[in-house]
Amino acid sequence: MISVEAALGRITAAFAPLGVETVPLAETLGRVLAEDVAAKLSQPPVAVSAMDGYAVRAADIVSLPARLRCVGEAPAGGSYGKELGSGEAVRIFTGGPVPAGADTIVIQENTKAEGGDVTVIAATPPGRYIRPAGLDFRQGEIGLKQGRRLTPRDIGLAAAMNLAALPVRCKPKIAVLATGDELVPLGTTPGPHQIISSNGVGLAAFIAAQGGLCIDLGIARDSIEQLRDAAGKARDADLLVTTGGVSVGDHDLVQKAFGQIGFAADFWQVAMRPGKPLLFGRIGRLPVLGFPGNPVSALVCAVIYLAPAIAAMLGVAKTFIATQSALLAIDLAANDHRQDYLRARLSFDAEGNPVATPFPRQDSSMLSCLAEADCLVIRPPHAPPAKAGSRVSILALPSVPPV
Repeated sequence: MISVEAALGRITAAFAPLGVETVPLAETLGRVLAEDVAAKLSQPPVAVSAMDGYAVRAADIVSLPARLRCVGEAPAGGSYGKELGSGEAVRIFTGGPVPAGADTIVIQENTKAEGGDVTVIAATPPGRYIRPAGLDFRQGEIGLKQGRRLTPRDIGLAAAMNLAALPVRCKPKIAVLATGDELVPLGTTPGPHQIISSNGVGLAAFIAAQGGLCIDLGIARDSIEQLRDAAGKARDADLLVTTGGVSVGDHDLVQKAFGQIGFAADFWQVAMRPGKPLLFGRIGRLPVLGFPGNPVSALVCAVIYLAPAIAAMLGVAKTFIATQSALLAIDLAANDHRQDYLRARLSFDAEGNPVATPFPRQDSSMLSCLAEADCLVIRPPHAPPAKAGSRVSILALPSVPPV
């Protein structure tokens, strides 16, 4: 068996960033930007007012009250169009272009309009309430850098920069194959000794949340022929993920079946719990990641290995396990030689410290506990007993997909 860190390093090293496609801006939420992008214009294009009020010359309002002649207005989307002269003011609105000659804005509350004149009763220094041209960004300036997973804020910025489409990484195509005679499709009635196949649906959702595209290959029975034929349908994928059939039982046939079509194993078995019978290798150019059939094990392995693999294909720097620190709520016994991932709830104490409470039963068949969990408490190999209140590393489980 190899360590989790060694397995993760070998898996992520097998992937490189995928190609680039140009996508309409409205369809880029959650996509990964493949290239730096620059603004096509400056924002604002000219100096504009930040407030409703009057554009004036600061020199004209040194002595107060100052009575000025209102010679026009500058609304947002319009302009005064002339140069402001001595003793003149222009009625201006938020976003309105500052007329030539004006160097400050007096807010409306500090003025009193009287016919065609305006009296300024509180002065403002030069430059006050004026947004200079290019305050937000300038034409040609890099606004968004490659490798960024695009948020609504990023999309708003790109729109302001007049970018109608963006270059993004192609979505990784992940083929998922569930294996086992005991499995029946979702929505059917299981017979005696059968169970609903949940791995395909769960992993499809996980892949979508990470920015990938799932190719559901359905269920393959414990048959050399079915397994071999199903793997052939993944030839156009960037990665094939299987669940089940990778342990040591008589019905664990994945390695044998794939061996008939050129499978070369990189490693098999990782010193972790759950997820020990993890398989990684290739069928020609196609990477193959074999997860245990147990749904909890499969989803925990997805968090630890599949997410970083997808990140590597998207050109995202997150090809590692991002852990945090928390306080234990209960005592834990010493650990054995395998790295343990305990499903746990996360809360906060009176001082705001995160507190992890592992579930009392950690049976890997209990998917309900994983659904309720907020994090995984990581127990390194041979970790000594841990008392309540001691610090442990945790791996957060997001409750809402990022996209």
